[in-house]
Amino acid sequence: MSKKPSNANQSERRRFLKTSAMAAGGAFYGGLVGTSTAAQEHARKMLDMQHGNQLPAPLGDPAAGRPVGVQAEYDGYSRFKPTRGDDPDSDFYLGKLMPGFRSADAGNAPFYAPDLDKLPWKMVGGVKEFHLVPMAVEREVLPGYKLNVYGYNDSMPGPTIEVTQGDRIRIIVTNELPEETSVHWHGFELPVQYDGASELTQNLIKPGKSFVYEFDVHENGTFFYHSHIPMQEAFGSVGFMIVHPKKVYAPPVDRDLGLIFQNFYVEPSQSIADSWRMDWNWQTINGRSGPYTTPLVVKHGERVRIRIMNFSPMQHHPVHIHGHTFWITGHEGARIPKSAWVPRNTELIGIAQATDFEFIANNPGDWMFHCHMVHHMMNHMTRQVGPRVRPDQTVEAYLADLDRSPGVNLKNSDPGFKTPGYPQEMKGMVMQPEFMKAIWNRREVQGMRATWPMSVMGLMTVLRVLPDDLYRIVMESDDRVEKGAVFAEIVRRFGSPADYEAAMKMHGMS
Repeated sequence: MSKKPSNANQSERRRFLKTSAMAAGGAFYGGLVGTSTAAQEHARKMLDMQHGNQLPAPLGDPAAGRPVGVQAEYDGYSRFKPTRGDDPDSDFYLGKLMPGFRSADAGNAPFYAPDLDKLPWKMVGGVKEFHLVPMAVEREVLPGYKLNVYGYNDSMPGPTIEVTQGDRIRIIVTNELPEETSVHWHGFELPVQYDGASELTQNLIKPGKSFVYEFDVHENGTFFYHSHIPMQEAFGSVGFMIVHPKKVYAPPVDRDLGLIFQNFYVEPSQSIADSWRMDWNWQTINGRSGPYTTPLVVKHGERVRIRIMNFSPMQHHPVHIHGHTFWITGHEGARIPKSAWVPRNTELIGIAQATDFEFIANNPGDWMFHCHMVHHMMNHMTRQVGPRVRPDQTVEAYLADLDRSPGVNLKNSDPGFKTPGYPQEMKGMVMQPEFMKAIWNRREVQGMRATWPMSVMGLMTVLRVLPDDLYRIVMESDDRVEKGAVFAEIVRRFGSPADYEAAMKMHGMS
């Protein structure tokens, strides 16, 4: 093949990509396109909205220092910068047994699951007594987008039951669902009549009636409770049940965090999941979809445990954390002996399985934390029905005459546009000002890049690793933090300021 045609093809390809991208951008943001002039004007405005690549003003106090008396390095592994360590057989390779800042004498770190409450309890006759109420729940998975699902105590997933190894517990379940139910205590070795397997071990709990489950907890680890009616499980009936060990695991962690992954299938323009479907188009973490999932915020150098439980009806999740290598330290069965821990940055979590990750947060920044299945990184993926934006038009015809290319009539009277309601509300694709206000009105996201909500969809959240002074500003003050300021400050301290790129400001993100 001669060189000349190759260059011609490359040139043509660049022209196609350039004009296509401009036209597509104009269609999305302008709502009405039809000429290359309109597309070019849109592109010019986008460039105008950049606020330069100058770093925002410094934030925080880099001289504030780190915790006193903490060993920063073990066998070549540093808690304050990405490192491997010197010897794969060392106890401290990849931070395997590096302790956190928290002393074991302080007891187990408190468990925290973003966007979920804990179920309160009271001691009655030496027994920890809980009241759990299965009920229909309206869950706002994105700002303004609510699903009608099943949960417990007005929450989906249900509130976390947190106990300690050796406790005797009593859970009084009062059914407020419009149908019978039971509750299974997943993974517990308990007397059979309290296992909750409907009809096999107990009669179903009728609407308005109660059943009392009571047993001793001799194990420890990551467990969960759920309805044992399959269609109720598909509607969301699940909650964490965390059992802390009597003796704190070594090495102790500073953070103990939990995420429940779920899928639903929701038809266009509907709010009720179709539990009979074999595919799933709506993804949630602790009952919220990205970018409404609340980031996990930790301090630089801490030892972190994250417990992930997959309660999707039919799909596994390869869960990936950017910027860090973690150790697999437990599954729903039990704590794994240290000799069998495995280092990963992606771990496949099967249906009804839980996995515990532990790592040292040694790499400051805002890191993606997500399922790696591509359709799980989106919201409400739904096949379009009816004509597309330009029916009967080819790319070649469009490019042949850009100035006279057919415009888009978004009020097309073609009946095909009405089945079942074009464009089917691809929820999450449109970020109106009120939507963006709710996304930003949380401490955990302060100072992130202005465009971060565009990249966090579906089964996605963010792990934020912040130096101590920036953590205090973000999580322990009421100060509003400029968009991008925390990110820029981390670039200033740990990255390459000369290569800094500011985010574009647009559509309520400024």
